[in-house]
Amino acid sequence: MSDALDSVFSALADPTRRAILSMLLEDDMAVTDVADPFDMSLAAISKHLVILTKAGLISQEKRGRVKWCKLQPDALRSASVWMQGFGQFEPVNLDAFERFLKEELQETVDP
Repeated sequence: MSDALDSVFSALADPTRRAILSMLLEDDMAVTDVADPFDMSLAAISKHLVILTKAGLISQEKRGRVKWCKLQPDALRSASVWMQGFGQFEPVNLDAFERFLKEELQETVDP
């Protein structure tokens, strides 16, 4: 479990990856659409997507010739359970956390 938590928290540590997760809250997206709002190469975005995929935060599938990304919010559940173990945190409502991410990270995408 420790390696999985490390991967999730490491993936969430980067603002670009958090912005990507925020974008995927709305719907599945093609990799090229994910890359569009960022001022970086498609190769750089692909590296971020690999990290998010390895952490279990997103999944990727090929549909025809297009690669699609889909949010996997259950990956945050283990991080939530881990934080609750300290007793200093209120139980994390994943729906509320999703809304928080959407609002806060939207500012990263649209400054």
